[in-house]
Amino acid sequence: MVLERTPLVIVFQPEHVAPILAGRKTQTRRLWARCRVRVGGVHACVTRRFGAPFARVRILAVRQEPLGAMSDDDARCCGYEDRAGYRLAFERIYGMRTPDPLVWVIDFEVVT
Repeated sequence: MVLERTPLVIVFQPEHVAPILAGRKTQTRRLWARCRVRVGGVHACVTRRFGAPFARVRILAVRQEPLGAMSDDDARCCGYEDRAGYRLAFERIYGMRTPDPLVWVIDFEVVT
């Protein structure tokens, strides 16, 4: 019997689809308890857990840092104009206002 491996997915907000496909969003921050991705891995991008993939990305780097360590350049890599705009989106997405949570930072590139 051959078992098919379930492709690994990363769930993104619908508002992130266009910036990812255009190559403007190349970084994401997550509150995972443990890292779910590995450098070099290729993951499907979806907007809901069992939805159809809109892209595939290769993981370029993974690290942990406090959310407050984010720069404006990092915010732009996440698809936002600046840190303040990213912070508002982060609070909306995660429904929290923790002062400085520790997050996983994932750099990626779209693969065809």
